[in-house]
Amino acid sequence: MKYCQATNTGKGFFTHTDRELAHLSGHPGDIWAVGDANSGWIGRVSGTEKTLEQANGIALAAAESGWDSNNRTDETPEKKVERIGIRPTTLALPA
Repeated sequence: MKYCQATNTGKGFFTHTDRELAHLSGHPGDIWAVGDANSGWIGRVSGTEKTLEQANGIALAAAESGWDSNNRTDETPEKKVERIGIRPTTLALPA
């Protein structure tokens, strides 16, 4: 498995063929887990290859930031947890 950071540009970013060829999954922070057979996809989308540790760190930081900024006026911390769950403290990308 390889990991990269790449911005999803919309239609054509990945194709049905890309998905059939090997694992391809998106995660917070524009992190993508890419099966070895899809290595060429990383270059095609101008992705920046990352180690598993780097990718996990970026994805977790993005998930935490997303949770932190998802607020509603006059919402208590308890209500926020009811609405979106607890703040992420770990994240494990597929290995």
